[in-house]
Amino acid sequence: MVTTEVVYNSKEASVLSNMTKCNKTGIVLTFDDGPSRYLPQFLDTLEKEGVNAVFFWQTRLLHHNRPWKRVLNDGHLIGAHTHRHPNLTKLSFAKQMHEIQTSKEAIKTITGQTVKYFRPPFGQYNRDTLKIAEHLQLQTVMWDISSFDWNLKQDPNQIIENVVGHVQDGSIILLHELEQTLLILPKLIQKLKKKGYHFSTL
Repeated sequence: MVTTEVVYNSKEASVLSNMTKCNKTGIVLTFDDGPSRYLPQFLDTLEKEGVNAVFFWQTRLLHHNRPWKRVLNDGHLIGAHTHRHPNLTKLSFAKQMHEIQTSKEAIKTITGQTVKYFRPPFGQYNRDTLKIAEHLQLQTVMWDISSFDWNLKQDPNQIIENVVGHVQDGSIILLHELEQTLLILPKLIQKLKKKGYHFSTL
């Protein structure tokens, strides 16, 4: 499957794409594909705005020098996003297992935290992916609002419009640790607050 719409909601019962599925309120900011060089500035903005978020990390980018301690100390969550960020639907069951399990174990080894959440790269998964996540006791997390920030380096304000124009109660919002996302993040958070939304984590 490929998600090409701003508004998306998985029909899979085992996949979390909106917090109302688990009877929780609030909206959730999620950031994929880190930890990036912009992570400290993301954390500064989130701290200033008093917002917690969820970071789905590629563990090939995670090492002891990344500010993962601050991520956890600031109240954010770290989720698995595989090790090398492949399209899992193109891999065998065994190779998918290796990618997801390696990611989970690497985060545990470096941070000491047990990983509970997993997001498939590119939002692409199949039955094998879901079976593996269940076996590894990972909740698969998608989103219901895609910001399309990766396509909007030249038009970052459209990121705000994509989110604010479609957000709803319980929304899980897909963002990335990108320069253009960092640029608009304060304004995005402030606009969401003005609409009456509060922020939570998974």
